[in-house]
Amino acid sequence: MTFLALDTSTEHLSLALSTPDGVIARDWHAGQRHAEHTLPYLETFLAEAGVARSQIKGIAYGMGPGSFTGLRIACGIAQGLAFGLGVPLLGVSTLEALAAQCPQAQQLAYACLDARMNQVYCAAYRRSATGWVEVIAPTLADPDAVPVPDTDGWIGLGSGFAAYGEALTARLGTQVSDTLPALFPRAAEILALALPRFAAGEAVPPHDAPLVYLRDKVALKTHERVKK
Repeated sequence: MTFLALDTSTEHLSLALSTPDGVIARDWHAGQRHAEHTLPYLETFLAEAGVARSQIKGIAYGMGPGSFTGLRIACGIAQGLAFGLGVPLLGVSTLEALAAQCPQAQQLAYACLDARMNQVYCAAYRRSATGWVEVIAPTLADPDAVPVPDTDGWIGLGSGFAAYGEALTARLGTQVSDTLPALFPRAAEILALALPRFAAGEAVPPHDAPLVYLRDKVALKTHERVKK
């Protein structure tokens, strides 16, 4: 069966499609133009893959954390398509999708995304025979106050390490042995994580599509920015 995945939680636009012939995935740097680009790029992506909308049996999307606007764009498009096609949705954590890019030889992934406002979204996962096990739940924190794993041997992934590498390194110390700061949540991993969950019946109707914001404020006032 054919399943679609999309993510617009960062400055990237990411699409993936599971077909009988394998997985097709594409990523673009969209900046702040997800609302403008996502649907046209999706239509072109489906056409190039030779897939009609009617063939899609389920849609997965990055449910957060991430950019407030980006999360709403992906969820809204996924909901609209799902309503029209009569198919279910499945939200996948962007941090888990980031952890899923951990090199095969590594078992411990510390996922960390730049949350702006001098903060990060982070979570830690351990690789298991059946997938990724959450060790530290997704949280919003200052870089110098992120949760520290109990053991060492972790690899850090994501833009948090690009934006706040010095503070994170000082906080995490030897617990994190290496970092891959250029990685971002991708639809390919979202799809890979979603497929067994679709098979297990974990998908939901479009009106129940979840989002994970973590932060309840979009902007800081001037005096708050000064304090940060």
